Amino acid sequence: MALTEAKMREFHVPGVAIGIIDNGLVTTRGLGVTNVEDALPVTAHTVFPIASISKTFAATAMMRLVEQGKVDLQAPVRQYLPDFRVRDEAVSRDVTVWNLLTHTSGWEGQVSGPERGEDTLRHFVTTVSDLMQVAPFDAARDDAQGKPHAAVWSYNNAGFSVAGRVIETVTGTSINRAIRDLVFTPLGLSHAGTTAGDFIVNRFAAGHANRGDAPPALQRPFAPSTSVTAGGVGLCVTDLLTYAGFHLGDGRSASGERLLTRASLEQMRTTQLRKQGTDDDIGLAWHLRTVGPLRVAAHGGTLAGHVLLLAIVPERNFAIAILTNSQNGWRLIQDVERAALVSYHGATLAKNQGIAHRGLVETLPTAEPLTVQPNPGPYVGRYLRPANAVVVRAEGAKLFVQERPNTGEPRPEMPIAFFGPDRAVVIDGADRGQSIEFVRAADHTVTWIRVVGRVAVRANQ
Repeated sequence: MALTEAKMREFHVPGVAIGIIDNGLVTTRGLGVTNVEDALPVTAHTVFPIASISKTFAATAMMRLVEQGKVDLQAPVRQYLPDFRVRDEAVSRDVTVWNLLTHTSGWEGQVSGPERGEDTLRHFVTTVSDLMQVAPFDAARDDAQGKPHAAVWSYNNAGFSVAGRVIETVTGTSINRAIRDLVFTPLGLSHAGTTAGDFIVNRFAAGHANRGDAPPALQRPFAPSTSVTAGGVGLCVTDLLTYAGFHLGDGRSASGERLLTRASLEQMRTTQLRKQGTDDDIGLAWHLRTVGPLRVAAHGGTLAGHVLLLAIVPERNFAIAILTNSQNGWRLIQDVERAALVSYHGATLAKNQGIAHRGLVETLPTAEPLTVQPNPGPYVGRYLRPANAVVVRAEGAKLFVQERPNTGEPRPEMPIAFFGPDRAVVIDGADRGQSIEFVRAADHTVTWIRVVGRVAVRANQ
């Protein structure tokens, strides 16, 4: 806990809830305050919105429906949502539930819809009919799984929103009720919820905005995710460790009720696909990486001044949850998680290990640029997503990457250097240490750039 407190001071993080499961022994601790303007101590029962960690809850609920015979992961989405449509008709016809849970549909994923109560997901699905296909579907197949998927992996919130609508359709109830019935209630998660109304009746960790050395400022208003399955769950660290313990176990709740088979839990954390340009894999919602001798399944989250992480190591019966109420929380999280893996298991990331996006920003711990950098020519160009362009330019032998939103000011340029084939790291500025990946098409031309997990496609491809 001393390291966590030191990192709170270093990165100006107002509040943290942290918990560890170590071979059955559960330890939780609340540190700091919920709100810099109305300071209450963070406790083990303070509720945090867990943002994209919610995706693992969605997948857990979906696997329960699979075991009940209500969902087939390999079935087309249209089997459950007959009117489903995106811009590409072939994708609309062929995309499966498996694609939704593995971020492999290939359409633009960083989209959401307005809050419409119990009609939110139903309405959202009607708005994606012209959603851009940033990577062609069925252009590649995973050798191990033999399942159609997009040509390049890209983090996809929209896919999990569609998955939520599938859950609503097969259960005949709202996603709020379905997640409660399928996950919260059987696991006894007493502080878990999916709406601001659920959160407000608990001690709640308000989000704070700050970057670099700036002091934390309360973020107003609090804006919860409009999609429960992409990022709308909130709960305390005690409940999150109960949930983690379930995923470390044999599929039974603490009361002994069988919720999933051990095989289904293992399937969720079995590699479904390699994230090209990295050394990480994707399971069913869980993001997978090897750290020293360990296989770690994890998911992070970022939302409205909150950054959070849950990581589990089933082979060691170990889990760590770190919940922060600060935009700077990712820096604390990566340092504390890595220190915990070293302290408890002697496990460290390898030099030049290409880590990938897990729902929160991270930096490469050790990236050693190549002595001879590749010719910048093949990488220079303009790469497109619906809401922004990513421009890669050369200045001599050096490359610079800049995100340029369609509206608003461009982000600062990021100088990059390659540490492996098509794998680069930001070498200066506020984003120093973050990874950027280039992905080639079947003809070996550089066709996509991936920044913070999301791909943009090269113009004129």
